[in-house]
Amino acid sequence: MISVQKVSSDSFVINIKPNSSLTGYARPIFILSIALVCLGIATVFYFVGATLVLPFAGLEISILLFAFYLNFRWSSKREKIFLSKDKVLVEKGIHKAEYRWEEFRTFTSFNVTKDINKVLKLSFRSKGKDVEVGTFLNEKDKKTLREEISKIIDMLNDLN
Repeated sequence: MISVQKVSSDSFVINIKPNSSLTGYARPIFILSIALVCLGIATVFYFVGATLVLPFAGLEISILLFAFYLNFRWSSKREKIFLSKDKVLVEKGIHKAEYRWEEFRTFTSFNVTKDINKVLKLSFRSKGKDVEVGTFLNEKDKKTLREEISKIIDMLNDLN
């Protein structure tokens, strides 16, 4: 998901986050419903005489919880791109900025390339260092991000 905010006449903020179908209270409700069904069936089998089904159902639920934890952590990624007349700032992180890259806009170029699999790769380049943005986006969102950044750069160039 991409959102663009105009902070002032010469500065913009682009917020990028992965698409997520489960958010908020839907996440624990979904996990709880799967766990209750699985443990309910395992309990029935336990009382019928298949005693090993219950421990393996517990193991299955714990693996499922770990997989959902990893997925929810991945979907919490955030990137912020600050574009102004003078500077370009890229911040990446999960709940706070864990990575920060800042350069003067005059020395920075916006690169759009395709890799071997024809997947778009968007990056800012300055002083021989590439900072890739939107790596977790799908192709449609990457094209939208490319268009938005290009529009903003054109608007900022017209201010000079």
